[in-house]
Amino acid sequence: MANAISNLWRLARAGVVLAQHGVRFVPKGQPVPLALRAARLATLPITLLAAPFNMGKPKERRISSALAALGPSYIKLGQFLATRQDVIGAELAGDLSHLQDRLPPFSMAEARRAVEDALGGKLDDHFVEFGPPVAAASIAQVHKAVTLDKDGARRDVAVKILRPNVERRFKRDLDSYFFAARLIERVHPPSRRLKPVAVVENLARTTELEMDLRLEGAAISEMAENIGADEKFRVPIVDWKRTAKRVLTTDWIDGTPISDHARLSADGHDLKAVGLAVLRSFLTHAMRDGFFHADMHQGNLFVDKAGNVVAVDFGIMGRLGHKERRFLAEILHGLITRDYRRAAEVHFWAGYVPPHHPVEVFAQALRAIGEPIHGRTADEISMADLLGQLFAYTEVFDMQTRPELILLQKSMVIVEGVARGLDPSLNMWVAAEPVAKEWVDANYGARGAVRKAGEGATTLARVLAEVPAMLAEAERASVGVAEMARSGLKLDPATVASIGDAARRGDRWTRIATWIGAASLAVLAAKYVGWL
Repeated sequence: MANAISNLWRLARAGVVLAQHGVRFVPKGQPVPLALRAARLATLPITLLAAPFNMGKPKERRISSALAALGPSYIKLGQFLATRQDVIGAELAGDLSHLQDRLPPFSMAEARRAVEDALGGKLDDHFVEFGPPVAAASIAQVHKAVTLDKDGARRDVAVKILRPNVERRFKRDLDSYFFAARLIERVHPPSRRLKPVAVVENLARTTELEMDLRLEGAAISEMAENIGADEKFRVPIVDWKRTAKRVLTTDWIDGTPISDHARLSADGHDLKAVGLAVLRSFLTHAMRDGFFHADMHQGNLFVDKAGNVVAVDFGIMGRLGHKERRFLAEILHGLITRDYRRAAEVHFWAGYVPPHHPVEVFAQALRAIGEPIHGRTADEISMADLLGQLFAYTEVFDMQTRPELILLQKSMVIVEGVARGLDPSLNMWVAAEPVAKEWVDANYGARGAVRKAGEGATTLARVLAEVPAMLAEAERASVGVAEMARSGLKLDPATVASIGDAARRGDRWTRIATWIGAASLAVLAAKYVGWL
């Protein structure tokens, strides 16, 4: 009972703050639960009194101010809901996409204590210099520091530190979100389709991962492995010796903010090439690797002296399975080539559209989305908008919401904004086509077929380890039958059948071994000629 009262109190406070800023979180035209209608009526005087002060302020700015006033967990909630336009509507999701995660920094004394608690010893044991915060957000802030290598060389590093007690604050607010979600599902049946409790569970998992900075370090390390020798994009190097759950240390990125177009031009960088690198890198990571940076806004991107785009802040990452990657690649490739039937079929193959809907009707819907983009100028075409239109058909065709694809679409909105800021004439389709085509060819063309044969050969090769034992078993069975025949021993039919099966298994494994040898030679030949 006490917990319910405290949750109601926190939610009531949030309602008052939202009313003060003239913000509503229920999409227009959406049925409003009775409890929310009562809350809106109760806060109406506050809304009316605050109206003159809110007049003229853009809605997205009012939303940002309200969530910042409510604290870190509400900022994170706003960022998360920006990826769920299926829940809050396209208009509000668009407003939340402008939300900036910025808060005043905590003190140097608290930062020092946090580092010492996390890494042990004194701050000076780990850093020879430790500067003031250079950036502060809802969950953590970043300091510039200096370390000494074994040979005495100085190295600039970035030190990310979690806010004091941020875990406790988030847990308390998440309790109230769960309380509200369960209440909505109980008293408002139409909302159950949107699964509000599942939405909060997803937010809870996301923030839990984000508040373990070792996992962010692992994300950086994984992306570094994925990109390998890729050109035009790189990530920081993690200093694992100075990294713990609440502290992350990486090398300092000495580059120009990607938002500083004048300085980039003055340094001799080609803005169009940088914009293309941003977009193609993002698409390559999403389609080829299935692992992408989901918060590539201007504040998290720099350009180094060599012209490489360098990303920071890997707290929010997206993953796509093979099925989702095929879906993305086929959709882009199908819409680019106007093969709407193929683009529709991949929806049914992936299980996104129930089979009782005709493929032809869904292909017609895709044509309605794709045809208008052909013949339009490059600056009028948006892949993010196109995916948004596609997701708008979810209710019409009984499609299940795919959170990972919605996160991708939200990230693509951000990436497109950055790329178009650098090159307003950037043709998104020209930029995307080679990435999508490469993925389709690599997975479903000749190269894909040969590679899959190689994967099959590898799987069979593991089983091949059992062949000697099987052959020995068959040989023992044959010898045993011969010995029994010479001794005049009579065997019952079941025993004879069992011995015969063992012999046949040995013969079958011999044939499999021969096939594997041939397949392995084919794979080696394919690697030799550069297909794999």
